[in-house]
Amino acid sequence: MKNLALALRSLFRSPFVTIVAIGSLGLGIGANGAIFSLYDQILRRPLPVHEPEQLVNLSAPGPKPGSQSNNIAGPTEVVFSYPMFRDLERVQTVFTGVAAHRSFSANLAYKGQTLNGEGMFVSGSYFPVLGLRPVVGRLIGPEDDNAAGGSPVVVLSHAYWLSRFDAEPSVVGATLVVNGQSMTVIGVTPPKFEGTSLGAEPKVFAPITMRDALQPRGMRVNDRRSYWVYLFARLKPGVSIEQAGTAINVPYRSIINEVEAPLQTGMSDQTMKRFRAKAIALADGRRGQSSVRREAGVPVLLLLAVTGFVLLIACANIANLLLARGAARAAEMAVRLSIGAGRWHLVRQLLLESFLLAVFGGLVGLLLARWTLDGVLSMMPDYAATVADPGLSPIVMAFCAALTLGTGLLFGLFPAFHSTRPDLVSALKGQSGQPSGARSAALFRTVLATAQITLSMALLASSGLFIKSLMNVSRVDLGIKADDVVTFGISPQLNGYSPERSLALFTRLEEDLAALPGVKGETASVVALLAGNSWGNDVSVEGFKRGPDTDANSRRNLVGPSYFRTLGITLLAGREFTAADAVGTPKVAIVNERFAEKFGLGRNAVGKRMGTGRGGELDIEIVGLVRNAKYNDVKDPIPPLFYLQYRQDTTLGYLSYYVRTGLDPEQFLATIPRVVARHDPNLPVEDLRTLPQQVRENVFLDRFVTILATGFAILATLLAAVGLYGVLAYTTTQRTREIGLRMALGAAPGNVRTMVLRQVGLMTAVGAAAGLGAAVGIGQLARSQLFEMQGHDPVVLASALVAMVAVAFGAGLVPALRASRIDPIRALRYE
Repeated sequence: MKNLALALRSLFRSPFVTIVAIGSLGLGIGANGAIFSLYDQILRRPLPVHEPEQLVNLSAPGPKPGSQSNNIAGPTEVVFSYPMFRDLERVQTVFTGVAAHRSFSANLAYKGQTLNGEGMFVSGSYFPVLGLRPVVGRLIGPEDDNAAGGSPVVVLSHAYWLSRFDAEPSVVGATLVVNGQSMTVIGVTPPKFEGTSLGAEPKVFAPITMRDALQPRGMRVNDRRSYWVYLFARLKPGVSIEQAGTAINVPYRSIINEVEAPLQTGMSDQTMKRFRAKAIALADGRRGQSSVRREAGVPVLLLLAVTGFVLLIACANIANLLLARGAARAAEMAVRLSIGAGRWHLVRQLLLESFLLAVFGGLVGLLLARWTLDGVLSMMPDYAATVADPGLSPIVMAFCAALTLGTGLLFGLFPAFHSTRPDLVSALKGQSGQPSGARSAALFRTVLATAQITLSMALLASSGLFIKSLMNVSRVDLGIKADDVVTFGISPQLNGYSPERSLALFTRLEEDLAALPGVKGETASVVALLAGNSWGNDVSVEGFKRGPDTDANSRRNLVGPSYFRTLGITLLAGREFTAADAVGTPKVAIVNERFAEKFGLGRNAVGKRMGTGRGGELDIEIVGLVRNAKYNDVKDPIPPLFYLQYRQDTTLGYLSYYVRTGLDPEQFLATIPRVVARHDPNLPVEDLRTLPQQVRENVFLDRFVTILATGFAILATLLAAVGLYGVLAYTTTQRTREIGLRMALGAAPGNVRTMVLRQVGLMTAVGAAAGLGAAVGIGQLARSQLFEMQGHDPVVLASALVAMVAVAFGAGLVPALRASRIDPIRALRYE
């Protein structure tokens, strides 16, 4: 306690140094804590289930002829057909169980109130394989998925149970209407379990055999050529993932070759060979199945590295401050050594002061980490923010504590040993303003300042790459006019509407929207524009010949009248859809330029005929050709795309609407729910936003990484500037008599300024060169995140270099001016 009190007094004796050190360290630890929290939740945290390390994910790479559908749980390489799942469940011998799941959109109605959320179809083995127990009631089991549509039961997620049902146990046995179907609530999942796909938060879980009833427009459940199910399994005790992979592929290849290969038609010998050679791949399943980890992995790791650089720069600053403070205390240390104090005792005392600084900085860092994490999550769209919790978990706090202790040792060790070196005579003779005589300390300070420049240069250049990449994204020609457009969706089929009733509602709603004051145009589509969704088919086109392996796939969309006029998509030939293109009239289509190019139509597409499916009837007339426009993603190339009139389809259950208004779009948003409520007050309005907002959300990861990387780079550069200023100011002070002597012998003030700035130039040259090399390396690692540019853009690197040189010389200018104004008489008076 005596040493602790002495350490506290020493710190408060120089409050400026203490405050700067705590602030620098707090910023560094806070930034690292916030990004580590994202890293932990997105890339590291296992599922809250029994022995998650025993779970494995199944994938089936290779040809998948037929229809494919995937979602946030993973790409098409991961999905299986439902019959294949049942086969594997029956024949496998190395797992305690195989489970299937697939998320779906759900309208949930209870006591007259309906909301749209997410549900998950699960097999009867899903909860048993995970080893979960219900909070109340029971969970879905094998007895619930024996027959298609035979068990209309539902399990509530714990979060939904709390928010909607006030955690009432009596909800078990109640009726919940899911997508128009009455379902009996049988139980509630345990706390913190939110399904097995990061980014999806299902409110309800339903038997997978209820899919046809709850999602009638879904893929054909019993079709072996329809791939849509995600699978995972639990290893039997003592079975390794390698052994399981070898064992499961024996029956899998047998099913592929004996059952599925004979079903394939129109396949070349080469593709059939690949199809027969398909094998199941197993991967670690402790973190569930989610494409979020694949998409966010590189950005989160890059940001973690960036914040690590910020912390290193902060540590270098504090080390320099402690060295300067140690030089001022040289006489004190010398006196204590001369009267018998042991050097190790003094080292321990100085390290205790360093650790106290680190602890205070760590406490400030925890507060800043929470604020930073709140700010980071506020930048994310609602659907993305669900992947992370703003709270700081125990492991994040432990990480911050480890950083605190590590940084305390990192920045305190060298100053402690240097300040207690046994050089009593020179220390006792030395006074303020005299050289310390410690070349090692001066060299160490210079190295630290140069390292700060290196790290700052690397971060500035890297953030410049992200900024230019985001500028490239913002300049992408979307092919549409998104300004002043409001978009939203409705799913009447999920409220039990028949297709005929849905179509009538769609038509009436379009008429009401068109009649609103200020509306300049309205239209609708099945695939929401630039929302990440996609829908495709093989097509047959008049005059287009294809072989067995010819790619004849095209994206598609069903749209309403005035779609192209409302969204500003240029019509190149032919006509738009009209209200006259309705059920019972000849089918018509409009194609984009990429479609016409791929299928050899050129500018003569109008009048040609096409059909959907391989070898399908050419029963659709192409009546228009439109300019290429973005489809599902801003950054993806524009695909071949054909549009059909949605009013000619009798099976629709969902539409996205687009309303162009002459009023303020943000204010116009409030009008939409009132218009929909006039038709059905229990029909939820989904994804209500402006179209520019939807475009921004489509590229939010680019904006997210750019904003954070730039913010951290600016912070690091400011810290480096402070560090460089501190080194130069201290060095100038230590060289006061030398400078005074030079000026007494005739050196001009300009020569003195040049001498100081020459030191700045040398450190900047070395640090910037190393930083440029590091920036090129970071750019290569981040190439997958950069849009239409390389990781070594010369303009960006040159701009970063100019900025770093300006900051460095700005930091050195004040010490240089101060040195040039030293009075030789006062500087030499000590002699």
